Amino acid sequence: MSESNVAIVTGASGGIGRAIAEAMLAAGYRIISLDRRLPDWSHARLEPVVVDLFDPKATADTARDVAARHEVSHIVHNAGIIRPNLIEQVTVDDIAALSQLHLGAALTLVQAALPGMKQRHFGRIVLIASRAALGAATRTAYSATKSGMFGMARTWALETAAHGITVNVVAPGPVETDMFHEVIPQGSPKVDQLARSIPVGRIGRPNDVARAVMFFASRDADFITGQSLYVCGGASIGSIAL
Repeated sequence: MSESNVAIVTGASGGIGRAIAEAMLAAGYRIISLDRRLPDWSHARLEPVVVDLFDPKATADTARDVAARHEVSHIVHNAGIIRPNLIEQVTVDDIAALSQLHLGAALTLVQAALPGMKQRHFGRIVLIASRAALGAATRTAYSATKSGMFGMARTWALETAAHGITVNVVAPGPVETDMFHEVIPQGSPKVDQLARSIPVGRIGRPNDVARAVMFFASRDADFITGQSLYVCGGASIGSIAL
């Protein structure tokens, strides 16, 4: 694969982000990892950059620097947090913070890389949303901002299609990561209970999501844009037992 495949992957230090970065590295990509912490793993083509994506200025400064040093061809915006709370405990600050992380950071990164993508007439943008965008208890801020990714991606897809750029969304269901276990502790009976409630009968794995991202990231996927793919074991369908 050409060295021109340079991907920004946010939140690549662990969990789903790491699985995405590793899959891209295995396919020959150069990866720029943007995360609040350094990864505890390394690769010759992995460039870790520490940045707090909650900070708009720090995000903008980093985005400009990366775009100046690299011909960015792919952006995978995976970084996210949940901040679970019932309605009564949700704050406006929660909405603002997750709006910046899930939506604002994506916009800033794309704006920095877009001129180069247009010049080279190629780009792949993949936003990692969530099955929770369809609604989930205690997910007011998370669901609201993750659902915003769908409209944003469809709009960007219309604006960039003529430039050889595609924009798509991957929406995972429950996936076993550190963030998942911050909500449901490892070993809790709720893990098995949740697995039984998913049509395919198991919790997702980070590689399940990475494979979907690799599909959208492919240079051959040039006729697919503005689309959303739920990687959720059927959890987004909804069913009634009769």
